[in-house]
Amino acid sequence: MVKTQATPEQTSPSPTGEGGERPRLLLLDGHSMAFRAFFALPADKFVNSAGQATNAVYGFTSMLVKLLRDERPTHVAVAWDRSEPTFRHEEYDAYKAGRAETPPELHGQVGLLQELMGLIGVTSVSVAGFEADDVIATLAVRGGSAGMEVLIASGDRDAFQLVTKDCTVLYPGKSLSDLTRMTPEAVEARYAVTPERYRDLAALVGEKSDNLPGVPGVGPKTAAKWIAKYGSLDELVARADEVTGKAGQSFRDHLDDVLRNQRLNRLVTDVEVGAEVAEMTMDGWNRDGVNLLFDTLEFAASLRDRLFAVLDEGGQPTVEAAPDEGFAVELAEVEPGGLADWLAAEVPAGARVGLAVEGSWGSGGGDVTGLAVALPAGVALHVDPARLDAADEAALARWLADPAAPKALHDAKGPMLALGARGWELAGVDSDTAIAGYLALPGRRNFDLADLCVRYLNKELGEQAGGGAQLTLDISGEAGDEGQEARRALAARALATLELALALDTDLAQRGAAALLRDIEIPLAGVLARMERVGIAADRDYLRELEAEFAAAVRQAVDEAHRVVGREFNLGSPKQLQQILFEDLGLPRTKKIKTGYTTDADALTWLATQTDNELPVILLRHRDQTKLRTTVEGLLKTVTEDGRIHTTFNQTVAATGRLSSTEPNLQNIPVRTDAGRRIRRAFVVGPGHERLLTADYSQIELRIMAHLSGDEALIEAFQTGYDFHAEIAARVFGVAADQVDGEARARIKAMNYGLAYGLSDYGLSQQLGITPKEARVLMEDYFAQFGKVRDYLEEVVAQARQDGYTATMLGRRRYLPDLNSDNRQRREMAERMALNAPIQGSAADIIKVAMLDVDRALREGGYSSRLLLQVHDELVLEVAPGELEAVRKLVSENMAGAYDLRVPLAVSVGVGPNWHDAAH
Repeated sequence: MVKTQATPEQTSPSPTGEGGERPRLLLLDGHSMAFRAFFALPADKFVNSAGQATNAVYGFTSMLVKLLRDERPTHVAVAWDRSEPTFRHEEYDAYKAGRAETPPELHGQVGLLQELMGLIGVTSVSVAGFEADDVIATLAVRGGSAGMEVLIASGDRDAFQLVTKDCTVLYPGKSLSDLTRMTPEAVEARYAVTPERYRDLAALVGEKSDNLPGVPGVGPKTAAKWIAKYGSLDELVARADEVTGKAGQSFRDHLDDVLRNQRLNRLVTDVEVGAEVAEMTMDGWNRDGVNLLFDTLEFAASLRDRLFAVLDEGGQPTVEAAPDEGFAVELAEVEPGGLADWLAAEVPAGARVGLAVEGSWGSGGGDVTGLAVALPAGVALHVDPARLDAADEAALARWLADPAAPKALHDAKGPMLALGARGWELAGVDSDTAIAGYLALPGRRNFDLADLCVRYLNKELGEQAGGGAQLTLDISGEAGDEGQEARRALAARALATLELALALDTDLAQRGAAALLRDIEIPLAGVLARMERVGIAADRDYLRELEAEFAAAVRQAVDEAHRVVGREFNLGSPKQLQQILFEDLGLPRTKKIKTGYTTDADALTWLATQTDNELPVILLRHRDQTKLRTTVEGLLKTVTEDGRIHTTFNQTVAATGRLSSTEPNLQNIPVRTDAGRRIRRAFVVGPGHERLLTADYSQIELRIMAHLSGDEALIEAFQTGYDFHAEIAARVFGVAADQVDGEARARIKAMNYGLAYGLSDYGLSQQLGITPKEARVLMEDYFAQFGKVRDYLEEVVAQARQDGYTATMLGRRRYLPDLNSDNRQRREMAERMALNAPIQGSAADIIKVAMLDVDRALREGGYSSRLLLQVHDELVLEVAPGELEAVRKLVSENMAGAYDLRVPLAVSVGVGPNWHDAAH
């Protein structure tokens, strides 16, 4: 976030440009601000699931949002540098020589930023042969001549020569949130020269970043003193012989350099920019386009909300037609005891209604504070559960549980939990608009009811009175009380859900996704609600012991690190680690970053192989133990009074269709190390049951790849009954399967799974620690044996480029408009998604079908055993006494029969008193 920082000479002016006040022009140096954002935010922490770095886009957008909000410009433009040489390079071929190459992670984000600027209505300008500084200088002069106040956001000090009483430079300080206002007074206070003379000072001192050497031995103070004495650089040059001392001689010896610097650092103010400042208003922005871009980059909703808030506040229309004001709704009146009659008389048999539930839910439970039932005609009934008499409550419970009474809800699983806490069952859900929106627009990150209403109905989620008088509902309170607005708002949500469901029905039918919603996702919501309600038992005492053990291991690692270094330091401080590792201990330097050299896990792992010093290994152990301790502490906090952990499963997060879980995230429990696996011992069988049973698919993604590609050799490798990865390695390397060593098997295993996930030769090289060329050869050898796999992968991308989407075996689509993008980074990102979406998505569909079949078989068979968890390709069940063998058979058969592949689905089953021991 940007914090404009006033100097002692200049306080922040009040916003202008509103109410007929003076217009304000904001000019941004695109590459300068993007570069700053890139190095201010860690690239490894801002990467989407396709591997695209996003830190520069995120940081730049954050700065722009704050500037728009605080400065209130009426006109905005961003100037960009170009790749061609400028007139300065033509005069001085060493101009900017020696600058480090733009990191590829940053280079790939510039196009994304330019796309974003276009989507929000900000003018982008670049001119061949000139730098962004020259474009900014031209626009600043034109803006000033047009009577505008001008603000320039740039990290290039050359912009200081543009500063006037009407033009201020916002210059970055030490952090991303720090912009200093450089006014004429501020420039003079800092450099002892006026803005008009700043380029003279810069010519004398030089500019290292531009490779413009200054006069040796002459710093800013000396240069400013000379300019003050002689009035200007031109006069100083004319009287060069009068300058005394070594500095004077140095000046005379390097006079040509000074004059060259003066020519090159002058900003051009008459560039043909091809745009008029008067036209640089943010007229129209594309909300849906921004949503799509942010969804692709996987940005958190908070940045999107802040951007939309400032754009909406600016009063500029969006590209889409302005949405209508809301939903016309009438509240019906029902006397106490009359709810059954109202439902029978007003709700036509078999007709869908909208249902909105107000309350709270989570951790397997919840509470209902209000319900609203909306009819297609716009009449809605609001019910306050606290005011129901026995007859009304019974009538409501019967209607809610009636599978023949169709209901449309938004995100129905939460209401299912809340209603269930009151003993009410919810059945008859024939549309869930959140899940339907997710199936239609799987790349989005937000399926809020209000957003979907704007997109599909062109209506804001507000409520307005219908044509008749507002009617009260006696069973929910007296007319005119303070809760009336809240009741009407809930009724409007119910009506909005009903209308949205109809629009989504049509959309999903066109997309071929209606069956997915009806047959898989909506029934699955009910299964997940039951799983969340049940939860899984946790051994608190064991978790406390484990937490104490990991805490002791953390302390031991700290003590060992202090012993090795010989003093205490903060093991979590990158700055201190850089000093100790690379300065004090003199270890090999790692990858250069803005703050020095990286000390991330990959760097420490590399250092451990390059030195006999034990500190890198200790630091890695400290991080691992800290992560384990944090995981255990998080689990302890989520154990509820019933001694169980009730995670929340999410159906609308992963674009591939996979489920995720939160509070806690049980899919993130480490399983690759023994210490991590021990955490699973804390998940135990609960009272009334005798065993946990785990069942998962073996190599399901590879089996799906064999099925989809139809590669006979790959199918045969599965059917041999041998170690699959060793069998594949034998074919690739031309040896017998029993001669495949561990390294060869590991390489092919990485290849097998990598291809299913769209892995590139570079990505494979990183995984295996080999060169990209070696990885490419390995891939070529692989495809020589399994040619249909290569053909399939190529066809998937080609077909997706033609259709605009990929599809799973069950018809789940992943829309990839960027397959035809002019932006290479976005196009390649989409190609990787096109490779992995059908395989990952099909695996997600199959495990969902298996869950539905297992749950149905358990309930129809009258078993007391129950589903508890779904983690990746694994199901965890709690088995009741006497049911083990029957449940083992039931689970194996239903999972194996979830889909008929050319390669049979293999299911592994394990049983034990806890999750760890039930592994197989």
